[in-house]
Amino acid sequence: MRRMLGLILAAFFLISAAPAEAAPKKDFKVCWSIYVGWMPWGHLQSSGIMKKWADKYGITVDIVQINDYVESINQYTAGAYDGCSMTNMDALSIPAGGGVDTTALIVGDYSNGNDGIILKGKDKLADIKGQKVNLVELSVSHYLLARALEGAKLSEKDITVVNTSDADMVAAYSTADVSAVVTWNPLLSEIAAMPNSKLVFNSSAIPGEIIDIMMVNTATLKDNPDFGKALVGAWYELMGIMSGSDAAAKAAKEEMAKASGTDLAGFDGQLKTTQMFYKPAEGVAFTKDAKLPQTMQFVAKFLFDHGILGTGAKSAEDVGMEFPGGKIIGDKSKVNLRFDPSYMELAAGGKL
Repeated sequence: MRRMLGLILAAFFLISAAPAEAAPKKDFKVCWSIYVGWMPWGHLQSSGIMKKWADKYGITVDIVQINDYVESINQYTAGAYDGCSMTNMDALSIPAGGGVDTTALIVGDYSNGNDGIILKGKDKLADIKGQKVNLVELSVSHYLLARALEGAKLSEKDITVVNTSDADMVAAYSTADVSAVVTWNPLLSEIAAMPNSKLVFNSSAIPGEIIDIMMVNTATLKDNPDFGKALVGAWYELMGIMSGSDAAAKAAKEEMAKASGTDLAGFDGQLKTTQMFYKPAEGVAFTKDAKLPQTMQFVAKFLFDHGILGTGAKSAEDVGMEFPGGKIIGDKSKVNLRFDPSYMELAAGGKL
């Protein structure tokens, strides 16, 4: 499942399997896991849209679904894949924190209500004080909780975190012992619909902070720009289809809904709480926004405070991050995460 982060130390010890430098090649692989914003990757493979764009550039691109989200990132970090769908937070903690120079190629969406905090029998966020809170520890749910507590002038010292698998979250909440959970859709909607449940905070209160991205190996992209062009071209062709209201849009979304274990209504419901960037210009604007570096500083601090900002990190500035215009935050000698809108700009300008 998406967002089951990253205190997966194995990733850091697999780096040696990844080549230090990439080289021109013709065959590429990217991986993805089940989540509303990443379902298009599976459809690109099954529909033939990816093959069409790969053929245009004389390459092959294989899109592989991996059922375990963390495992997909670990395999990317180890060099088994050239790209992988992941959140901004997990990209910083695992591949970038582990020394793999990684580029945000396609900024696809951000959570705009897909993640939230639910209390049982209480209706205000402040009521969370003193409670045990069930969540996937060190995930974006944990990050969401930290940001919510900060806004309520509380801290993690005021609650007790109970690590709970996403697979067990609904069942756990159904017991009398569990009174507070933090989770993501579709679990969030299912729990919120239960009697005596109140959604007291969701990710729409921190828009643009939980970002879903196709990350690719920086060296591979640099030596193989056609790989980036093919991925971006295919992605935005499908975004154009999905954003429509015709039969083609319905058919595409129905296939994605089925693949994710829901129906069209359920999938559309998840899309409503996901700020999709259907047009490349939207992804470009988001990536160039001055808020993004600030968001990533929040993320870096959270990761460092919880001991998961790479191996041996001495501060929240340990991993360098580069943004449009050459802006760098963190260690300038160790830039391992880059937000590069140039390929999305090609798509926006019709130059692919």
